[in-house]
Amino acid sequence: MYPGAFVTTHPDKLAVIMAGSGFTQTFAELDAAANRVSHLLRAAGVQPGDHVAICMENHDRYFEITWGCYYAGAVYTNCSSRLTSSELAYILNDSAAKVFFTSKYKSDQAAEVLPETPNVQLRLMLDGTIPGYESYEAAVEAQPATALPEQRFAGTDMLYSSGTTGKPKGVARAFVEQPLETTGTGVMGLLALLFGGTNDTVYLSPAPLYHAAPLRFCIAAHQLGATVIAMEHFDPEQYLQAIEHYGATHSQVVPTMFVRLLKLPADVRAKYDVSSLQYVIHAAAPCPVPIKEQMIEWFGPVIHEYYAGTEGNGFVYCNSDMWLAHKGTVGTPINCVLHICGEEGEELPVGESGTVYFEGGAEFEYHNDPEKTKGSRHPSQPWSTLGDVGYLDADNFLYLTDRKAYMIISGGVNIYPQEAENVLVTHPKVIDVAVFGVPNDDFGEEVKAVVHPTTMPADADEAAALAHELIAYCRSQLADIKCPRTIDFRPELPRHATGKLYKRLLKDEYWAAAGRAI
Repeated sequence: MYPGAFVTTHPDKLAVIMAGSGFTQTFAELDAAANRVSHLLRAAGVQPGDHVAICMENHDRYFEITWGCYYAGAVYTNCSSRLTSSELAYILNDSAAKVFFTSKYKSDQAAEVLPETPNVQLRLMLDGTIPGYESYEAAVEAQPATALPEQRFAGTDMLYSSGTTGKPKGVARAFVEQPLETTGTGVMGLLALLFGGTNDTVYLSPAPLYHAAPLRFCIAAHQLGATVIAMEHFDPEQYLQAIEHYGATHSQVVPTMFVRLLKLPADVRAKYDVSSLQYVIHAAAPCPVPIKEQMIEWFGPVIHEYYAGTEGNGFVYCNSDMWLAHKGTVGTPINCVLHICGEEGEELPVGESGTVYFEGGAEFEYHNDPEKTKGSRHPSQPWSTLGDVGYLDADNFLYLTDRKAYMIISGGVNIYPQEAENVLVTHPKVIDVAVFGVPNDDFGEEVKAVVHPTTMPADADEAAALAHELIAYCRSQLADIKCPRTIDFRPELPRHATGKLYKRLLKDEYWAAAGRAI
């Protein structure tokens, strides 16, 4: 399915609402705009299976470009607008993008990547131009608003990992020519069958559209004929306003958004009507138990969680009732089999933590990186992993312990920093927290926390007092060895806009300052 499928039934229904600018696009307008983009791509030599790239903010015309790529049968890579210029140039080259879409907002970076990406054949910029880039608006205006004359095949995405450890890698699947008119995405099926999505759905997306989950769920909502409301960026009170104003029925968030919502004053939280919500879906990171308990109490049993990756190699799910019966779980597998394995690949018993492997999910490779692909596979079975550590309970519900890469080894003891993070973020003086290992001459590593407090300490004495308070709070709920020995404070942590913490950046900084290599 695609937006053009609804032009005969409800052409004037709104397909796109940008909550910040107020920009709207009906299904007829979105289809016509996507047709123009598809003609532009074909004129530029883009054939089904060829690659294009998009890098811009949550722009009014983001969806028409993505759908235009889909209509042309292109493999499209939606790049993070937070990438450095070297990272963006790397992705443009690695993906072999023939066409690159960006915006005047990104013009400084667009200029920087220009000499580094000689194989890009057409560069288009919205809202203005710089040397080396053509006007997107002028280019599409010259194209017909009708469908491509030949049989159309559905495009697909090739999205890159967020690069929390090393260079980002594209998650690639074999491109297969499938008719545009009859092809739906797997996420469309999930939205319809698991999350009750229909053409009456009003889907509110507060996250960056370049990320896998927001992008794919918004595309899926359009495939169902639903209205998508996209925020330019997440703001907790504006999010509540949008729910009430638009009567949002569905939304997808990440746990850090829950934390920020709960930090709002009680009178602000009570001011907005959120009763229209039927499904609030969250993913990307495990949610601390007290945070989720409070959200279910506030929003009601409409909160649904899943654990999956861009790789599509498995899907784990739970609704509010399932979670309340298994607090702390990320769900139970619904399209795959989970295996918890030790260092040698041996399967571990119920309740014991190990690497989480999926059996039966989609096949994938990391583009141009056979070693990373090999590292994601079980040593002797056709199973794959996202690199997470967790355990299964007796009812086959999965509990994530942490990323394997973040485990701290202190005095021979394995420590998973997520436990301390989940405790500290519930403290009323904490907005955000990162816990990781730093060098210790006696024990190898010790536990360190970097905290974004509600109010930055005014001096060293205030900082010491707050650190002491937070360490004591953590120790009241966890064993001493799992708690930070020291805490530093910062006005913001390096967190991806989708909620994923760039913990490696902090860890690298501290290890470098100690004159040690990781």
